[in-house]
Amino acid sequence: MRSKIRDLQPNALRRMVGRWSRNSEIHSWANGLVGERATGRRLKRLTRHGWFILHAVQWSSGADIDHLAVGPAGVFTINSKRHKGKSVWYGDSAILVNGAPTRHIAISQHEARRVAKVLSRQCREDVPVRPVISVVHATKLMVKGATPPVLVLEVGQLDRILSGLTPILTADQVAQIYSVARDPHTWDKPPGT
Repeated sequence: MRSKIRDLQPNALRRMVGRWSRNSEIHSWANGLVGERATGRRLKRLTRHGWFILHAVQWSSGADIDHLAVGPAGVFTINSKRHKGKSVWYGDSAILVNGAPTRHIAISQHEARRVAKVLSRQCREDVPVRPVISVVHATKLMVKGATPPVLVLEVGQLDRILSGLTPILTADQVAQIYSVARDPHTWDKPPGT
């Protein structure tokens, strides 16, 4: 994300001014970077419980996976969404931010399916991946639904919730999946090629 901000504005002084201008693209990317850093710090706590965390996993297309967590409870793609001072509502199929619909759920589900295909192909066994959205700095987060397809959590709950899930992977499986996931060549080819 930092490289994207530098690409948008190579001049450091103009880049700094752009971070504070609410209408600039730089402001939007800088806001996202704050959310990703907050999520990353919280996920780091999972390493004490046998988890491995990767940040900004790069696809060959240039897009990235904000965070990838591999641990006893499975594999999770984690998207950071910073909605400072806003109200976030999540039903089974949609997230509303201050009443406005977003595409967060569809994007997170697509990303998790894509990661599952790649990791399953590279590991030569089925690797289910569950999507998570880390909501950062929202005033209020309300989750409605008994079994939501995407875990939507306030950033402060990430480590507690994920480490409290029922283990489904052995330590050897965790190590193998992490070894594959941390290899940059894993992400060179899109699934199905």
